[in-house]
Amino acid sequence: MKSNAKNAGSGLVYSTELGRACPQCRQALTACTCKANVAPAGDGVVRVLRQTKGRGGKSVTVVKGVALDAAALAVLGKQLRTACGSGGTVKDGVIEVQGDHCERIVAALKALGHNAK
Repeated sequence: MKSNAKNAGSGLVYSTELGRACPQCRQALTACTCKANVAPAGDGVVRVLRQTKGRGGKSVTVVKGVALDAAALAVLGKQLRTACGSGGTVKDGVIEVQGDHCERIVAALKALGHNAK
């Protein structure tokens, strides 16, 4: 038999057992943990700002630049929303808290040991 160099390390070609598979770990996408363990790289400064753009005039406090993985970021978001007494969400590595709570969030982040501006 002839060994084809291009297909030597390809592994699984097609399977309907797991559905879509992750190209790195070869697990099902729902069970893949490759990208969940990677913390985003930042400059070490957490930026807190207030935005109203695209929200119908409502103000939202946005926290960017936190170098945590997805699970730890969700826990931090919950702590900040509880400290402010309002709702919010965590999307794409950014924490959004409803309302103008910049001072409270900066104080809470500094108490947790983050360098916040």
